Amino acid sequence: MATIEKPTADTVDNAEKAELIDDIDLESSQARALTRRILWKMDTRILPVLALLFLCSFLDRTNVGNARLYGLEKDLGMDLQDKQYDQGLAVFYATYIVSEVPSNLVLKRVTPRIWLPFLTFAWGVVSMCQGFIHNFAGFVAVRAVLGFTEGGLLPGMILYLSGLYTRRELALRIGLFYTAASLSGAFGGLLARGLSEMAGRGGYSAWRWIFIIEGLLTVAAALIAAVLLPNGIAGASFLSEEEKVHAVRRLHRAVAAGSISPEQEAEEKFSWHEVGRAVFSWQTWLTASAYFGILSGLYSFGLFLPTIIAALGHTANAAQLWSVIPYAVASVITVIVAFASDHFQVRGIIMLITMPIAIIGYAVIANVDSPSVKYGMTFLMATGLYSSVPPVLGWLANNSAGHYKRATAAALQLAIANCGGFVTVFVYPSPQGPQFHKGHTIILSLLVAGWFMILGNVLYCYKVNKDKARGHYDEFIGCGDDREPSFRLVL
Repeated sequence: MATIEKPTADTVDNAEKAELIDDIDLESSQARALTRRILWKMDTRILPVLALLFLCSFLDRTNVGNARLYGLEKDLGMDLQDKQYDQGLAVFYATYIVSEVPSNLVLKRVTPRIWLPFLTFAWGVVSMCQGFIHNFAGFVAVRAVLGFTEGGLLPGMILYLSGLYTRRELALRIGLFYTAASLSGAFGGLLARGLSEMAGRGGYSAWRWIFIIEGLLTVAAALIAAVLLPNGIAGASFLSEEEKVHAVRRLHRAVAAGSISPEQEAEEKFSWHEVGRAVFSWQTWLTASAYFGILSGLYSFGLFLPTIIAALGHTANAAQLWSVIPYAVASVITVIVAFASDHFQVRGIIMLITMPIAIIGYAVIANVDSPSVKYGMTFLMATGLYSSVPPVLGWLANNSAGHYKRATAAALQLAIANCGGFVTVFVYPSPQGPQFHKGHTIILSLLVAGWFMILGNVLYCYKVNKDKARGHYDEFIGCGDDREPSFRLVL
């Protein structure tokens, strides 16, 4: 392999880096081999850690549904008529949503290596506290704090990955760690089933052990992340100096394909103008609205699937086990779809294909009585919902630059979408089971509306690209953000 100059990625100044970029052919066989080596190292050292954190996040969001099957409401004296359980969930979603944008804005200053593990450690401790509460007031208080600590993780991870990978590589990486969410549904059910055997030990019921043990696992995951996560390419100890310089060159070369220089973003100062550009972007609201429908479905699926299966005639323990299979299938399809999204360099177009899979599932399950058909539809629901997430998350990150616009857009998208949690809390009341016609129909309507939002954003991005090609954006030449004429939006 040809030897690459040895300056470090964090000490070479902009002019020298530009010269280095011009001197290397990134399409040569040597450069491609080096790129594969770098991606392999980042994929195997960073993505598993993020997947672990996200798995813990999803476990701590959905374990309350598993705990409910083992007497949570009865032990805490909750009034079923007043829907106190649902009120506690609503408080969690409210604080979760409020925390997302501020968390992303401080991520750059605090650094990902500190901030992401800190959030994880904090919500692990809070999750453990759920195992020691004794009344409804304690349930609400702990769920509120849990939302504050947990809300910044996913937007922070999306922002973090967008600074490590090029636009062509982002959806697959999101898909790889997001499978942890679908796997957590399977793992969470199995873990809850196993922990239920601890009922009575130490004087604690099964649902308390679910919170305590899963909280301890989350704390352990935070400590692992604090040790293993780098702040960026320059701080990646697993990369050689040669690999760091080449990795920086790749990100620079991506400028020609519509990315912004990492140096430009590193030197960018906070600006309310950039926050405003994200808040008033058509893309933010169109993708966020579509994601709202998707997350409404995901939360309904994750929180109530064990209850739905139990209502179809299964015991609590059997419901945990039967809930595993749809999640496992969805995780495989999610990775395949993410790979296709990166390979063909499309995001919204992929979603126009995946979302109808979930739409069909909800349309059927809302209107049939056969338990076997309903269970079969959960495979379509899980597959269509989970496989749509990597494209929608990667899409907005791909089409937003520089740093503070992307940070705000990514967090705001998730904040809006996570309002779907409120929908989930109130559209699946127990008296409507096992049919849940109203709840499924509401989610179905949101998904259909989301499909049209995605179509609208595809057409919008197509128009912007056409306008840039016609010179309508030439006034923004040199602005260093996504308004640059050379910055082409991904469809």
